[in-house]
Amino acid sequence: MEKFNVIKNITECGVVAVVRADSNEEALLISEACIKGGILGIEVTFTIQNAESVLKELTKVYANTNVVIGAGTVLDSQTARIAILAGAKFIVSPCFDKETAKLCNLYQVPYMPGCMTITEMKQALEYGADIIKLFPGNAYGPDFIKAIKAPLPQVNIMPTGGVSLDNVHQWIKNGCVAVGVGGNLITPAKSGDYAQITEHAREYIQKVKEARDFYYEKIL
Repeated sequence: MEKFNVIKNITECGVVAVVRADSNEEALLISEACIKGGILGIEVTFTIQNAESVLKELTKVYANTNVVIGAGTVLDSQTARIAILAGAKFIVSPCFDKETAKLCNLYQVPYMPGCMTITEMKQALEYGADIIKLFPGNAYGPDFIKAIKAPLPQVNIMPTGGVSLDNVHQWIKNGCVAVGVGGNLITPAKSGDYAQITEHAREYIQKVKEARDFYYEKIL
């Protein structure tokens, strides 16, 4: 049931913030700013030194809320286990890894592997991937989603890389269940302008809502 709720919270919000930072403090401040702006999915990347400490702190602060804290840039099952034990509710990888998929299935934690081709996506689905991370998204663009959905209409796709305020509506309109946003969202952290991150977060949430309203009006 918890796995279902995690996926539900991420897809209903529609935006996952990809948090990369130079320190644990910066990662926590970025995460807080994103959450203030309405983003419920926070992906703490393992490019951050001692990322598990950030995961532990965030899961403690946002326990019993709709905020979902996960781990990103997870390259192997050992790192996935560290992340899960630190409280990660979902695991994101830049590529598909069988052992990580099996570990996540064992612990009933959603796994979101990075895939670029139909073959990779098919294999990830066979190993129980709940959401496919199209990565890097800017290598293809929003129109590629329609091409994927033709042979794989059942696949849940979340593009990461190249998602911006200018094109997020296109990704959603073309059938993505959510988007992952990193640099285009969190860059103001470099100048300490966390209020700007919060404002960006609000704008992403609003763009996703508008795109979904347009999509549902169109099909109805």
